[in-house]
Amino acid sequence: MSDNLHVVCPHCATVNRIFGPKLKDAPNCGRCKQPLFTGQPLALSAADFDRHLTRNDLPVVVDFWAPWCGPCRMMAPTFEQAASDLEPQARLVKVDTEAEPQLAARFNIRSIPTLAVFFQGHEIARHSGALDLGSLKRWLQPHLRRP
Repeated sequence: MSDNLHVVCPHCATVNRIFGPKLKDAPNCGRCKQPLFTGQPLALSAADFDRHLTRNDLPVVVDFWAPWCGPCRMMAPTFEQAASDLEPQARLVKVDTEAEPQLAARFNIRSIPTLAVFFQGHEIARHSGALDLGSLKRWLQPHLRRP
């Protein structure tokens, strides 16, 4: 098994190949030279969603949310803290279901917030409802990559 991983740049969407043990060394994108990990959730649109889900060799945790949703807004700081704490073990992203209804329909999102974990394009876990930071990390733990 190769120790090289593909990581999609959050800035320019270039797929970078990184030696696995170097993930913790704050790697930069080979094209745009920006950090591959920002410690912030990445807002995705339908245009870049599939690239991030299918080309990353890291688990991608998606927060399906909407701006009018009280529990979503309440959980937003928790999700941001989780991104800071869990990168580079996973990529955390947000999808606004109001702005991207076709993605919500495609993944059968019936309530928000809904969290889904994808690995190499395949959904491997899902949770509906807001979580506190400890519960979120416990729920994600079996799905994280070990750097």
